[in-house]
Amino acid sequence: MQVSVNGRRREVAYPDEMLVWVLRDELGLTGTHYGCGIGACGSCTVLLDGQVARACLTPARAAAGREVTTVEGLARGEQLHPVQRAFLENPLQCGWCLPGHLMSAAALLERTPNPTDAQIEEAAGINLCRCGGYNAIRRAVARAAELKREDG
Repeated sequence: MQVSVNGRRREVAYPDEMLVWVLRDELGLTGTHYGCGIGACGSCTVLLDGQVARACLTPARAAAGREVTTVEGLARGEQLHPVQRAFLENPLQCGWCLPGHLMSAAALLERTPNPTDAQIEEAAGINLCRCGGYNAIRRAVARAAELKREDG
């Protein structure tokens, strides 16, 4: 089975595996973290056709014919995505949840370039941070929106 991951067609040998394991173990894209395994924490968040998806609950075969974006696919060459730059300015304590927050924020800003505080809260609320860095996360998402607007 072929899957498009971060703009590249990739051959997947185990389409019945969960997407998180295909990404990490088969394709070597270890930026997507495995957290709870039940879709509650969001550490495994990726984008499927631009929509957030829990890779720990998504069979790889569900990605056939769709575009999968992982945290490795956010940057364009050497240019970090605005959410990556914003989280560098507002770092989290341990970073385990970071890939999920980056992907959720990227999806939010793609559909809502000028999010309200409530929209940021809602989008960030689908991912857990075991260190309690929610204030930094809110600041980072708001800053990412500014950076994205500046980038045009």
